[in-house]
Amino acid sequence: MSMTRFMTNSDEQPLTQAANQTSITYFSSSSTATDPAVSHQIMLENDSFTDPSLSEPIFDSNDMSRDNIRRHIRQQRNGISAADQNQLALIASRHLLAEIQRISAKRVALYLGFDGELATGKLIEALWKHDVEVYLPRLHPFAKGHLLFMRYTPDTQMINNRYDIAEPKLDIRNMVTVNQLDMIVTPLVAFDDQGNRMGMGGGFYDRTLAQVTDNKPLAVGYAHDCQQVSFLPIEYWDVPLPVIITPTRRIFSAHLG
Repeated sequence: MSMTRFMTNSDEQPLTQAANQTSITYFSSSSTATDPAVSHQIMLENDSFTDPSLSEPIFDSNDMSRDNIRRHIRQQRNGISAADQNQLALIASRHLLAEIQRISAKRVALYLGFDGELATGKLIEALWKHDVEVYLPRLHPFAKGHLLFMRYTPDTQMINNRYDIAEPKLDIRNMVTVNQLDMIVTPLVAFDDQGNRMGMGGGFYDRTLAQVTDNKPLAVGYAHDCQQVSFLPIEYWDVPLPVIITPTRRIFSAHLG
């Protein structure tokens, strides 16, 4: 079975616009995709999800503090209905699968959706079917503020950490280092068109991304469109992302690629 058939449609002609060193590719069609890895067809009732001229304006975050931006965007993504969450996650997964295929990634670190984040369940099932190894983060037991990445399979024993987020049980036989991964897909709260990201405030992924050298592994942000803001106040420890995937677009920051 071809991954390409699931991920793309021959009628799709992405629209690309470049601003400074950032290339934004809009996925021009919400065409139906069918695959055994997906439980039902991906369909949109309203083209506003994919037509840049009809999409909602980017939230104006100028003069807002980081905490206020974080609070507002979390409210926005948690306000998305369950039906739309499922639909948007399926659509975004198709585009992220294309990114995974583009670099022939065989080891991909993902996350389990939490707090209104884009769900990854169907994406993970698709990767398993195509023999791509999936890894999930877990809190480091000794190094505060750091993550470990553990192999995730249908048989992995999961436990809830102190944030009540499910993570794999620690087993060093299933652990890889950051440089052994081909891609890290990072959750985030907010992002801008320069690749800047804002997380939940713990710095876990900033410390992880600081270990990336020459885009190995490739760090990819994964988020709803409503999580994009006009401006993010950044700190010295923030690590920008070369690629961000949403249900409607791919944002590539050439200066980071």
